[in-house]
Amino acid sequence: MTAARRWPVISALGIVQILAWGSSYYLMAVLAQPIVTDTGWPFAWVVAAISVALVCAGLASPLVGRWIARLGGRPVLAVGCTLLTAGLLICAGAPGLPAFYFGWCVIGLGMSAGLYDPAFATLGRLYKDQARSAITALTLWGGFASTVSWPLSTWLLEQFDWRGTVAIWAALHALVSLPLILCMVPREPRVPMKVNQKGQDELRLGGAERWAFLVMAAILVLSGLAVTMISVHLLTFLQAQGISLADAVAIGALLGPTQVAARVVEMAGRGRHHPIWSLLFACGSVAAGLILLALDLQFPALAMILYGAGNGVFSIARGALPLALFHPERYPALMGRLARPALLAQAAAPVLGGAMVGMLGPGAALAIVAALALITFALAALLSQVCSAGFRGAHSSERLFRACRYGIRCEVDERRPRAQSGLAAP
Repeated sequence: MTAARRWPVISALGIVQILAWGSSYYLMAVLAQPIVTDTGWPFAWVVAAISVALVCAGLASPLVGRWIARLGGRPVLAVGCTLLTAGLLICAGAPGLPAFYFGWCVIGLGMSAGLYDPAFATLGRLYKDQARSAITALTLWGGFASTVSWPLSTWLLEQFDWRGTVAIWAALHALVSLPLILCMVPREPRVPMKVNQKGQDELRLGGAERWAFLVMAAILVLSGLAVTMISVHLLTFLQAQGISLADAVAIGALLGPTQVAARVVEMAGRGRHHPIWSLLFACGSVAAGLILLALDLQFPALAMILYGAGNGVFSIARGALPLALFHPERYPALMGRLARPALLAQAAAPVLGGAMVGMLGPGAALAIVAALALITFALAALLSQVCSAGFRGAHSSERLFRACRYGIRCEVDERRPRAQSGLAAP
C-alpha cells in the first residue's frame, strides 16, 4: 500500500486511539472526584476501577493477538470499540459499585482490543516489514490523547454530570470511532490458524528468539511499573522535594510536548536505524531522568524532559522492535502475549506505588522507581547483545543486508535449514 493511501488509515486509527485512551486510561483523572462527590463511594475504590480494567485487558490480550493474526485488525478493533461503548454505558447507569466495576471490566476488554497493542498489530499485519513508520505516526496521534481528552472531559462535566459525560464518551465511540474503523481500515482475508500437535498456534520460540522475547517481556513489565508509578505519584514526588503544587503541575506539563517532540525526531529518522537503538535511547533517557529527579539536584524540569523524551520513544520501540525481531506474520499474536504482563504490571503499579510512598516515604519510593528504570536500561542493553549474537539465517540476502545495515550483526549458519532459522531483522 502506497504512503499516500496509508495516511487515511493511520489518521483514522489515530482518532480512534485518542478517543479510546481518553475514555479509558485517562478518564478517571478528571471524573474520579466528581463520582465520589455524587455517589459517596470511597475514593480508593473508585480509582481502583482502572486497575480492574487493566487486569481484564491483560488477561484478554493474548487471545486478541491471535484473533488479529487470524482475522485481521478491522473486526477486532470494531469489537473493541463496541465493548468500550457498552462498558461506558454500563458505568454511566451504574446504581452501585458492583455495576460500576462490571462496566470497567467490559471497558478493560475493550482496551485489550482497542489501545496501542492491537493497533500496532493491525498495522503490522497490513504493512508487514514497512509498518514501522506507520507505528511511529500512530504514536504521534496517541501523544495528544490526554491533551484532548482532559479538557474535553472537563468541559463536558461543566455541561452535564459525570454520568452524562461518560455517556457522551460512549456516543463518540459509536458515532465516530466505529465508523472510522469500518470505513477506513482495510479488510483483510482470514488466515487459517496453523496448530501444532498440542493444539496451540505455531508460535513456539527457541534459542535466541526465546531469550529476546523473555527479555522484552521483562522490559515491558519493569517499564510499566515505573511509568505508571510516575504517572500516579509524580506530583507527590515533586512536592516532597519542596516544589510547590503549582510548580509541580507546570513541570509535569512538560511531559506531553516532550513525548510528542521525541516522536517527531524519531519519525524524521525514517527508520534508518534498527529499533533496538530506539529502545536503548528510550530506556536510557527514562533512567537518566528518574535518577536525576531522585538525586534531588534541583533540575526537575531537565529530569522531566529526559523522562518524557524517553517515554515518547519507548512507545514506538515497544511496537517496532518485536516487528523487527519476529516475522510479521507472527507479530500480532506475539504482541498479544507481550501485552499481558505489561498490562498486569500497570494494574498493580498504583497500589504498589502507594504502599511504597506510605511505608518508605516519597524519597525512597522515587529511588526504587529510578532503580527499576536503571534495571530496564540494563535489560535493553542485554537485549541488544541477544539480538547481535542470535540473528542466524536471514530469509534472503536482502534481509541479511538490511539487518546488517541497521547495525545488528547477522551470522548465517549454513548448516541449519532456513525453516529453523532464528531471529531475522526485517
